[in-house]
Order: sequence, then C-alpha cells, then structure tokens
Amino acid sequence: MILAGLFREGPVAVATGNAEQAGQVHAIGLLPILKAFANGCAALTGVEAIANAVPSFRKPGVVRAQRAELALGGLLGVMLIGLAILIEKFDIRPVDGVTVLSQLTDGALGHGFGYYVVQFATVLLLALAANTSFGGLPVLGQLLAKDNYLPHVFQLRGQRQVYRYGILFLAGVSAVLLIAARGDMNTLVPLFAIGVFVGFTLSQAGMVRHWWQSRPPYWRHKLALNGFGALLTGVAAIVVTASKFADGAWLIAITLPVLVLVMESVNRNYRRIGHRLGLGHVPDSLTSRRSRVVVPVHGVRKLTGEALAVARGLGHDVVAVHAVNTADAEDTRAFVRLLDDWQRWQPGIPLIALYDQRRTLTAPVVQYVNRCEVDTVFVLIPEIEPDHLWQRLLQNQRGAILAHALRRRTDAVVCRMRFRIVQPTWTQGRLERLGSARLSTSRVTGGTSPSPEMR
Repeated sequence: MILAGLFREGPVAVATGNAEQAGQVHAIGLLPILKAFANGCAALTGVEAIANAVPSFRKPGVVRAQRAELALGGLLGVMLIGLAILIEKFDIRPVDGVTVLSQLTDGALGHGFGYYVVQFATVLLLALAANTSFGGLPVLGQLLAKDNYLPHVFQLRGQRQVYRYGILFLAGVSAVLLIAARGDMNTLVPLFAIGVFVGFTLSQAGMVRHWWQSRPPYWRHKLALNGFGALLTGVAAIVVTASKFADGAWLIAITLPVLVLVMESVNRNYRRIGHRLGLGHVPDSLTSRRSRVVVPVHGVRKLTGEALAVARGLGHDVVAVHAVNTADAEDTRAFVRLLDDWQRWQPGIPLIALYDQRRTLTAPVVQYVNRCEVDTVFVLIPEIEPDHLWQRLLQNQRGAILAHALRRRTDAVVCRMRFRIVQPTWTQGRLERLGSARLSTSRVTGGTSPSPEMR
C-alpha cells in the first residue's frame, strides 16, 4: 500500500472531515506534542514480545532474538515513516467512523480488491496481536508464583502444557473489561498503553541498576541508553495517564498500586506459612503417634463395608459412629434397627452412638472428634460417586456438609472416599441372566455342579 501510494500523484479517493476536526488537527502546542509523542510510543507496544520469548528461540537464542528485534524495528520504522508521508501527501483528516488506515488504503489502492485485502490483513494481524498477551501473561504469572507473589496455582500446567489458570484468569479479566467498556477502543487502548509504558519504565530502570552494580565493559554507555529509555517511557506513561485520566485511565492508576499491594500480601502469607512449616530446615527425628480412624455410618450396606475395609488399612484403631437424635422417636427406632443389623453382621469394629437432642448432623461428630485423646484423628466419609454430573443433584450432600464442618472446627484429617457404582454392560447383564437360568435348571434336574459353560 505504501509503495502504491508513493508512486501515485494523488489519491484515488479520500474521505474528508469537517472544518472543526481540521482546526483541531492544526492546533499545535506543548500538550498536543506530548500526546502525539505518547501515542507514537504506543506503536512500540509489541517489541517486548520478542524479549519475553528469548528462551523459545533456537540456540544461540540471544543472537537470534537480537536479529528478530532489529528486523521488527526496521519494519516498524519503515511502515510508520511511510504512513506519515502518505498522510501528508494525501492530506488525510480525521473522519468519524473511518480509520486513517482505511483512508490511506482508499487513496493508494482505491476501493477495490486491494482495499479489502489490506483490511482483511489488518483484522488478521490484530487478532494475532491479541495472542501475545495470552502467551506472555501466563508465563509472567508463573514466574511471579515461583517467587511467591501470586498463588502457586498459576504454576500448574494443563494437559496441553500451558499455564491454564493464567490463561483462564486473563480471559475472565479481558471479558469483564470488554463488557464494562462496551468494546470502546478509545477507553481500552489507554489502559493497555499505560500498563506497557509502566512495564517499559520499570524494566529499563532495572537494567540501569544492573549495569551500575555489575559494571561490565562499556557499562556507562549501556546505562545511559537504558536511563534515557526509562525517562522517555516514564514521560509517555505520565502524559497518557494525565490526558486520558477522565476517559478511563483512572482505572489503571488505581489498579496498579492495588495489584502491588495484593502481591505483597500474598508474598507475606507464603513467608509466614514457610516459617511455620520450617522450610529450609531439616525436620526432627520421626516419632510414632497414636491415631484413630472414625467412619460415620448410616446403615449396614455395601458402602459401609467398603469404607470400613479401607479404614482398617489406615490404622488398627477403627470405630464407626452414628448420630442419634434422642428427641425424635423415629430416629431412635432406626438406630435400634441399625444396632441389630450390626450385631448380625459382626464386622469386628465397634459402633458408637453419638446422642444429641438437636436435629443436627455435624455437631455430634465434631464433638466426638474433639474429645478423642489421640494424636491424629482420621475421619473417613464414604460417598457415592454418580456416573453423570447431573446425578449429583440427587444426593443429600451430607458428606460435603460434614467434611466442611470438620475442617473448620477440628484438626482431623478428613478423607472423602468416593465409591463409584459401575453399571453392568448389556453383555455382562445377559451373561448373568444366562448363568442364573442355567444354575436354576441344574438345581431342578438334581445336578450338584454347574455346567461346563458356567465354569
């Protein structure tokens, strides 16, 4: 487009703006110059993507990244200068609803096939540009989480080997911003530009500190270069914030300090937890501790047997408990039936009744766990794992309620044992029915052993 425009004597077709807009363009002063400088710096937001992706380059990664950075800078300079020349040559003015790039394309190529190729390429490049944030911020979040400034969940990779929680967090925040700003780019672009300029300023200030402390050969020249860059980007951040403050820049001005305070709070909490856990210190010698496994039961069934079998594997001191509401006669009779079934079953594990006059599920179990005079109490809560997610709505959620109460009000180790009910397939069900029929036939005819097919 630039080449075609340079070889034309005049524009093919250019939209014109009103006189008021043209007057605004010709008004020159200190603030418009600073705003133009800051807006021009916004075109540089993207060169940091190569710096962040140095580990992704093939070796020697630094050399290849430098070459890519130089190529990007050269292309960017050529395009900006070429567009500026065309804007002056075609006398482009702001027009509502039409971008400057669209006007330039109209003037250089006309409103034909070439025009739509450039517009489609622009849309495609903008879509790809959005991907730089999704590639960069999750990695940055992983580094911050590694240094204990963000929750460690941001370090976890998904099955696709990406930092999924960073991507989900960025997607959620982006969606909220788009909805809140109603997709207005004049509101969103300053937020992006301010954040980038602040990042540029901090990174170059950090390089100034690095050169000052390490002092390699020619360190003064490097320090001066990074110091001048930090000054320019710092001025750009201040100008954009001041000029766009009422248009939404106040949000980033408030959000950045809040984010710093939140990350400092996260870091303090991790330091406190590390101190309590004795991280970095060799633990004391191992000692044996007394433990008890408590299994809440509601009846004699297969789920109860599975839970008690697992509890025996966890320890020798295993007890089953059942909460009884003494104010409810029906509940008392139900416990008597449970006690009779327990005595007939004889699992070899004592059943303890927890009597309570209130209609509550959690209080008796919590009180019993707190009264146990052992070092560690394990509470094994058996639950049924449904085959489908919607079937969770059919459950009574007693296990979840009890587990929540135990974690809040006791020091017990809570284990929720999921018992999956496997439905027999059509083939298995047919074989079972066939086997039952053959066994019945054997009994009717007086046979004493199963048929060969049954074996």
